[in-house]
Amino acid sequence: MGKESPFSKNMTSSPAETYIRRIIRDWADTVVIPMRRHYDEDWHEHRLIEPAFKALMVDLGFQKAMIPAEFGGWNFGNTDYLATASAWMFEEVARADSGIALAFGVCYWPMIMVAVKPHINRRLCAEFAPMFVDTDKPVYGVVAMTEPQGGSDIENLDLLHGQTIKTTARLDGDEWVVNGHKLWPTNTGGLADLFGVVCTTKPGSDDDEDVAYIYVPADTPGVTQGNAYEKAGMAADKNGDVWFEDVRVPSWYRAHGPGLDALYLKEVLTLGMMSATFSIGPVMNVYEILRDFCSQKTLNGKPLKEHDAIAAELSEIVAGIEVSRAATYRLAMMLDRQDKYGPRWSPEILAKARSTKMFVADKCLEGCEKAMEIMGAYGADRDWDVEKHWRDIKMGQLYEGGKQLAQMDTARYYFDCETL
Repeated sequence: MGKESPFSKNMTSSPAETYIRRIIRDWADTVVIPMRRHYDEDWHEHRLIEPAFKALMVDLGFQKAMIPAEFGGWNFGNTDYLATASAWMFEEVARADSGIALAFGVCYWPMIMVAVKPHINRRLCAEFAPMFVDTDKPVYGVVAMTEPQGGSDIENLDLLHGQTIKTTARLDGDEWVVNGHKLWPTNTGGLADLFGVVCTTKPGSDDDEDVAYIYVPADTPGVTQGNAYEKAGMAADKNGDVWFEDVRVPSWYRAHGPGLDALYLKEVLTLGMMSATFSIGPVMNVYEILRDFCSQKTLNGKPLKEHDAIAAELSEIVAGIEVSRAATYRLAMMLDRQDKYGPRWSPEILAKARSTKMFVADKCLEGCEKAMEIMGAYGADRDWDVEKHWRDIKMGQLYEGGKQLAQMDTARYYFDCETL
């Protein structure tokens, strides 16, 4: 199996974690890394990306992870280590390719609303679990939030409380009728199989009771997915437009109901901050590339790593990785210990999650830039993959509202800001 990284061990390491890390690392080293520099040209067709994703999700079974055991899954959502397990799985996948890591994580994202204790909705789990469990194909879950007119306003729930949501859900008898336009959701561009759609039942309302989270299978009449966007990085993460035109789904496809949908959506957003690992994984791989480069390349007859100036920069990169991992695993521990730190949907936990992700993305981007400077022209050469990680980390920095929303949520809690 894949060689263990010097960063892989952490305070929560267990035999199961070590084993699963090695499985993922073996997949990464044999299936993804040899081909990933070609992924940029595969952004539309996914002829290379799709088989690699299938190998992870179906052949190795990871797409069952979030599904409760009673419905054939791995039961991660009903454990006390959901965030921690997500962290070490995501960083290992992101070491190979952060776009695949993002697509991997978002496949689980819609089910967080109904498959995570203490708010498991067994009826909806029974409805949708077979999609993920009884198949030989990857199943793409999607959380549809962002809209054209308001960007990441929907993710800014503590301030706006859904008042800018334009996608509507109207109850007609025993069906919800959904209308609206979403853009940029991960796993769209024609891939999506199941949407968790953030809607409003009363346009313009700032009452959390009117925020609705409604499941929509992608093959429901009235659902249209646009083409994928071509982006600077993360080619394995497909994004596009989605239109819902008089889409009808059963009334019980609403996740929990008035008030609770908004509350647990905040938990979805907070757990989404484990996307810090989408920056950590790539820079862990950059370290590996840089370690080999600085051992093999020489200056004045000595390997680069033996020169004081280079060694100092190398140590800064490693320090950034170690501190970023420590901060992320501390956050994961807090998210897993709700008995001690409070619910994941609290403003305090959201602020801690946002600040962690913001810091980690900045620090990992800085480390990648240092590596490129050390490597010179090789750092920008696609054959070394460092510039790919650099672009991908930047894309990850923009995820779920970007740095600005992270700053606002952090300042709102720590400095009692009322208008951010």
